Amino acid sequence: MNPKALHKLGYGMYVVSSRKGDKINGQIANTVFQITSEPPTVAVSINKNNLTHQFIRESRVFTVSVLCQDTPLSFIGHFGFKSGRDIDKVEGINYKIGETQAPVVIDNAVAYLEAKVTQEVDVVTHTIFI
Repeated sequence: MNPKALHKLGYGMYVVSSRKGDKINGQIANTVFQITSEPPTVAVSINKNNLTHQFIRESRVFTVSVLCQDTPLSFIGHFGFKSGRDIDKVEGINYKIGETQAPVVIDNAVAYLEAKVTQEVDVVTHTIFI
């Protein structure tokens, strides 16, 4: 395989969020994809070291906020380069609690999804939550 081919794949930019009890967290992700249209099924790939991974695994729910193309780098960095173990990632961020009780980030979002986990696939460093 030519590794340069991987750079040709299309990606989006998303905030994937979840909850654990009364705590909430979110992170930047670029791997969110549709599995089926009927029933509507999506998957996210989350690094096992991330706090959001722990929250999704325990609560069995997640949300995906689809970010607009002109989302400021500072916003992406807030969710991508800082840990929810050290800061409250949603402090000062517009969000709402969705039907799954997980947070839906509204700032810079053009759409959002809510999901209940039906399956997990272990891929060494990450888990794909379906």
